[in-house]
Amino acid sequence: MSSNGSRPRDHSVQSVDRAVSILQVLAAQGPCGVTEIAEALGIHKSTVFRLLATLESRGMVEQKSERGRYRIGYTVVELAGGASKVNDLSALSHPVCQELAAAVGDTVNVAIREGDDVISIDQAIGASIMSIDWVGRRTPIHATSAGKLFLAHMTPDEVEDIFAKGQQKHTPHTIVDPASLAAELDGVRERGYAVSLEEHEIGLAAIAAPIHDLNGRIIAAITLSGPTFRINEDTIPGLAEQLLAAGAKVSWRRGYVKRG
Repeated sequence: MSSNGSRPRDHSVQSVDRAVSILQVLAAQGPCGVTEIAEALGIHKSTVFRLLATLESRGMVEQKSERGRYRIGYTVVELAGGASKVNDLSALSHPVCQELAAAVGDTVNVAIREGDDVISIDQAIGASIMSIDWVGRRTPIHATSAGKLFLAHMTPDEVEDIFAKGQQKHTPHTIVDPASLAAELDGVRERGYAVSLEEHEIGLAAIAAPIHDLNGRIIAAITLSGPTFRINEDTIPGLAEQLLAAGAKVSWRRGYVKRG
C-alpha cells in the first residue's frame, strides 16, 4: 500500500474494469486466446492471464474443447437472466446525458436514425433557458449533426439514394450539394464527430458523437445543441471532447469494449 493508501483501491477498480472488458471481447469475438484478448484491449498478456484465472474460478469464463482458448461461462448466462427486461438505450444513457448537460449548460440528446430522418429518444436540459423539447421529433438526416454522423458511416450507395430523393434547404447554410456533403462527411470521419452550424435552424448549432454497440456499430448519436453564441468554431473543439467522452461512456454501458 502507498503512503496515502489510494493506489490499491485504484488498482482494484482498474482490474474490475479490465475484467469486464475481457468479457465484452469474448462476447463480441467468441472463443479467444490470451494474446488475442491482450491485443484487443491493448494491455499486457500477463494481466489478461491473471484476470482470466480469476474469472474462470468464478465460472465467468471457461476452457473446454481447446485449452488456452476462453469463452463466456455459464455464470454470465445466469447473471444475464436476472437483468431487467427493459434494456432501453434511453434508460442507459440518461444519467450520462444529465451529467454532461449539467457540465456544459446546454441540451444533450440521444438520437437514432429511422429511414431518412433522425429521432430524439432522450433529452437532458442544462441550465440554459434556451432549450427545445426534441424528444419524439423527426429532424432531417442531412441538416443535423446526428444525421451527418449517421451518413458518414453509411455506404456511398446509401447516401446517394437519400440525396437522389432531393433534400430541402432549411436555411442558407443547409448542405444539399452531394459533392459538398461528401467533403463534409470526410471531415466527420476524420474528427470522429459531426457538427451542424445553423443548417437546420438559424441561431442553432449542434455537435454529435457516436454511441457504439457490442460489435462496434454506431447505433445512436449523443448530441449537444444550443445557440451559436455558445456553440461555435471557438468552443466546439472543447465541447466535442466532452461529448466524445460521454458517447464512449454510453457505449461501454451497451457492451462496447473499453481499451486500456
